[in-house]
Amino acid sequence: MSATAGVLGDRRAGPLPMPARPPAASTRQIITASLVGNVMEWYDFAVYGYFAVAIGAAFFPADDPVASTLAAFGVFAAGFLARPVGGALFGHIGDRFGRKRALLASVALMAVPTVLIGLLPTHAQLGNLAGLLLVVLRLLQGLAVGGEFTTSIVYVVEHAPASHRGRHGSWMEAGAIAGILFGSAAGTLVANLLSPEALGSWGWRVPFLFGIGVAGLGIWLRRQLPDVPSAGTDHGEQHSPLAAALASEWRTILRLILLCLPSGVAFYILFVYVVSYLQTLDKIPPREALDINTISMTVLIGCALLGGALSDRFGRKPVAVIAMTGLLLLSWPLFTYLGHPVFNVMLASQVCFALLVGLYAGQLPAMLAESLPRQVRCTAASISYNLSVGLFGGLTPMTATWLIHRTGDEMIPAMLLLGVAALTLLGLWRAPETAGKPLR
Repeated sequence: MSATAGVLGDRRAGPLPMPARPPAASTRQIITASLVGNVMEWYDFAVYGYFAVAIGAAFFPADDPVASTLAAFGVFAAGFLARPVGGALFGHIGDRFGRKRALLASVALMAVPTVLIGLLPTHAQLGNLAGLLLVVLRLLQGLAVGGEFTTSIVYVVEHAPASHRGRHGSWMEAGAIAGILFGSAAGTLVANLLSPEALGSWGWRVPFLFGIGVAGLGIWLRRQLPDVPSAGTDHGEQHSPLAAALASEWRTILRLILLCLPSGVAFYILFVYVVSYLQTLDKIPPREALDINTISMTVLIGCALLGGALSDRFGRKPVAVIAMTGLLLLSWPLFTYLGHPVFNVMLASQVCFALLVGLYAGQLPAMLAESLPRQVRCTAASISYNLSVGLFGGLTPMTATWLIHRTGDEMIPAMLLLGVAALTLLGLWRAPETAGKPLR
């Protein structure tokens, strides 16, 4: 088969042929195989964050434990910086060589460094080389993460009936959230079974090694996926999907960056940073903070699935606008109640946030894929999502911590949420309704 053409193509050849949708019997297979990669991606995210203190001590020993932890989180951030590059790389593979190849490559690239981190010799054994190797492995993981989520979204939405794209796409969001929950559960299980000394010495490696089972399952499932031809050919001249996307879809990409902000900034504030916020500023016990986060993230999964289903019935824009208007109007009072001394009040506030963010996140995969033409869909979706979530979202916890420290204002996170809601509504104002319409 010839390589994928650029977005312009040869007009004399007529419109590019669309792939036939696979039989309905393969729908569950498509969703399951795509879901597994998302679960693994965010499983690794949660595990690394959970054991940042132990990893810092093992690979970046220092007299000050805070310095070791900061070094570990610096390596964590390096993975985010690699995500836009990974998005462009796997977007190119998906648009030029087919979605299935990109899905297989991304899950394999995620699996290898995850397992190697679990086997990596420490600073005591390799010296500074150990820390350097950890950085390299995290960069490889960042590359894989950059292509995994959006490629799976594109694949699932392209194979879904027009009336169920929102519902099918929302499973990819649910998989990402479930991966974080599984990572937290694995970390909690290991921490409860081992002594603190064993956990710091070798126990932190166990959850990373668990990843080989998930990866093997993901590769096996994805090898059985139906494949479709690449987008087409221009009968000679080949164009880079990245160059074509930037040339023809740059306005759409800018709008989608705004539309992806809630999945980055809002998510990291409310379901990552808030655990530390509740402990350090509200002075509640770690167990209660984790309980609040676990319950609210469970609700988030259900709300994401609900958001996808509602967007199929009422449209992507109505669901998105209602969710972001609610976030704009309610962020300040809800964040105020997060500081309430009663556990159930704090929990109710966080559950309300989960409802709003979940409804929005559920419709986003379908909107993302439906907004772009097939020839550059993987590439443009990956650029949009990873620039928004990978850069802005990844810096959010550190930014919020720094601003609170400088200003002394504990409502900084609420201000960030208000800003995200306003920018997203601005992007929605110019966004066309895509539900139920033929894919571009």
